[in-house]
Amino acid sequence: MRPIVIVPACTRDFGEHPYHAAQHKYVDAVTLGADCASLILPSLGASLDLDTLFGTIDGIMLTGSASNVHPSYYSEEVLDPSLPQDPARDQTTLPLIREAVRRGVPIIAICRGFQEMNVALGGSLHQAVQSVAGKFDHRENPELGMDEQYGDAHNVSLCPGGLLERILGVPEIPVNSLHGQGVNELAPGLTVEALAEDGLVEAFTVSNAPGFTLAVQWHPEWRIQHNPYSMKMFGAFGQACREYHERRCENHDRRRSAA
Repeated sequence: MRPIVIVPACTRDFGEHPYHAAQHKYVDAVTLGADCASLILPSLGASLDLDTLFGTIDGIMLTGSASNVHPSYYSEEVLDPSLPQDPARDQTTLPLIREAVRRGVPIIAICRGFQEMNVALGGSLHQAVQSVAGKFDHRENPELGMDEQYGDAHNVSLCPGGLLERILGVPEIPVNSLHGQGVNELAPGLTVEALAEDGLVEAFTVSNAPGFTLAVQWHPEWRIQHNPYSMKMFGAFGQACREYHERRCENHDRRRSAA
């Protein structure tokens, strides 16, 4: 059996009906990049049963989204009310992240997921990176086609000796850039893994987490099989999920034998 990786859904209205939704590319990244089985998790908020969930899963992939983490979680007011919010996702993913880190469940996080991890663990965000002195405009050009929007936008420097550098084996890589928000204050206990040319944090890990953690601001899931760096990242995540799955099954068997 392949490890089960959950992909938390966003909430979206299609017509007059609300939906739990996850983009194909994220599910495909779990299947094709990590070689794991993906399971979409509804944004259930406070009604999410964490104990039942963690008795079943072997990893978490936090996706990007058009919506932003609500700034009240880092004690700020909304800067631009026209930008979308997703309170149900916030109420689901933020406690999910904290519990997953505590239990050592492998996590890979992308874009909004990267920002969620920082906020969940006590950090804050720039709500408009392009307005911060010394920072570039990291947003995509919506007038371009998808391949151009997700094309290489700038390089990131990988921190020497870090997890990401060990996985990829190079000092820097080109990445796409499709975000308007970014890390302001890094949460306590996080380790920077990559920086953009303007100094913006582009990747981090949780320093003392008992399990695999990797959060990146760019989108490695895009056409993942055509990007060797993305395949290595998801391959490392998938291996961590397989190791966690084996330990979880062994613990379950021991409890059954003891009973």
